[in-house]
Formats: sequence, C-alpha cells, structure tokens
Amino acid sequence: MRVRHQSENSELIAATAVEAMEAIKGKEIVTLDLREISGAMTDYFVICHASSKTQVDAIADKIEDLVFEKTKNKPYHVEGRENTEWILIDYVDVVVHVFLQSTRSYYNLEELWADAERIMKESED
Repeated sequence: MRVRHQSENSELIAATAVEAMEAIKGKEIVTLDLREISGAMTDYFVICHASSKTQVDAIADKIEDLVFEKTKNKPYHVEGRENTEWILIDYVDVVVHVFLQSTRSYYNLEELWADAERIMKESED
C-alpha cells in the first residue's frame, strides 16, 4: 500500500534526481514543491525532457542508480519503460518524470500544478 511521507529524505531524493538528470544532459529540469498543495499525492515532482528515447532511458537508469547509491531508496513503482516517451519513477514522496520533449509539451505537467513552487535548473547549453 502506498503511504505518503515514507522517507525522511525527500529533499535529498529530489536533489539526487536532479543531479542524475544533469549528468545525462536532461533539458529544462524543474522541481515542483507540492508540500503546500492541498490534495497533492507527493512532496515533489522532478521533471525533465530529452531529445531521444535512448536518452530518456539513460536518464531514468541514472536516476535509479544514483538515488539508490546516495539514499538506498528503490522506486516504489516505475512506468513507461516500454515506449520510453515518458518514464515515471515513483519514490512515493518524490515522483520523477523523464519525458521525450514532444510528450512533455503535450502533457504540460508544470501547468497542471501551476500553484506549486518551481525550482528551475539552468541547462548548460
């Protein structure tokens, strides 16, 4: 059963996901802080996109590896590995979204959660 607030280190999990995204050149990295949003099912969304399905898959792999290495947390659930247009990695208190650029534009999660505080990470290119 999914129970929110399972981890004492949701900030570290979110920061580590960002670090992994940066390592594989994820684009337009955004962390949405949902802790003050009524009805939110998690504390943080961490979102980025990539320009190819291969890169989406590589970013997702790096996130799982680095989060486990630094926090010993494994995902509660992972979806989207089949088509690699949107891989969702659910750590319960942190949900990570790695999109193909066109899929991210279509679903526009940042606008769905427009009330959340946004922490943007500048891309290096």
